[in-house]
Amino acid sequence: MKSFAILAFAAIFVAGSYGCKKNVSTNIDQANAPEGWEMVWADEFNYNGLPDSTSWAYDVGGSGWGNQEKQYYTASRLENARVENGILIIEARKESMDTNDYTSARLITRGKKEWLYGRFEIRAKLPKGTGTWPAIWMLAAVKSYGDSYWPHNGEIDIMEHVGFNQGFIHASTHSLKYYWQVGTQRTDTIFAADVSENFHNYILEWYPDKIQVYMDNTLFFTSTNDNTGWEAWPFDKPFYLILNIAVGGAWGGQKGIDDAIWPQKMEVDYVRVFKKK
Repeated sequence: MKSFAILAFAAIFVAGSYGCKKNVSTNIDQANAPEGWEMVWADEFNYNGLPDSTSWAYDVGGSGWGNQEKQYYTASRLENARVENGILIIEARKESMDTNDYTSARLITRGKKEWLYGRFEIRAKLPKGTGTWPAIWMLAAVKSYGDSYWPHNGEIDIMEHVGFNQGFIHASTHSLKYYWQVGTQRTDTIFAADVSENFHNYILEWYPDKIQVYMDNTLFFTSTNDNTGWEAWPFDKPFYLILNIAVGGAWGGQKGIDDAIWPQKMEVDYVRVFKKK
């Protein structure tokens, strides 16, 4: 449901999938690769300061992002996105910026790291409280299908969590035929009471014929290619990764926003990408 990324699309650039150069944040350690997979890129966050600019960029602004969200997304601001003690921290804060009452960050790999198929493993601890809406998700690198970027070109939600429904993790796929605004999205949930107290692995395995999402070692969502065309399955082009915390919004704000909870953080231990051997 983390939708309407049209505002973020204007600056899209094309990058070759799996053609990633090593940098200060990349630690290609094949010992971390599951059987049958080969690691092609990782950010282990083994540095301090701003997120590594060779891997991460920012979506910026406070337009509501198509979901009536209340935060202003900042760029290169340590208060909202930083790496310390081996952890990436995305922090949403109660503070005014532009016409918004909250600030946060939305990190993207668009134009830097983009992939077609593979295994994506993100180890994270989530914020807590009514009004929080963290997400780990993916959007198409370029507009390849239809006359609109979204939902024609697809969206893959690896993890969404809304604070008024604590512990329920949602995974979904959206396309022109199956998306949330018309109530046809493909989606499922899994429950874990400690998602805001402990780290869990949120894992996407993306194949030509199916998309599967796991929490730790438990498969809880599958979306299958029904071979009826791009309207149902636009997931055959490169996508990029997004990490963010939204505040309020059409879904995250359904029960209001608790102003006593801020600041709130999503902490990310690592991001790892693999391809099939």
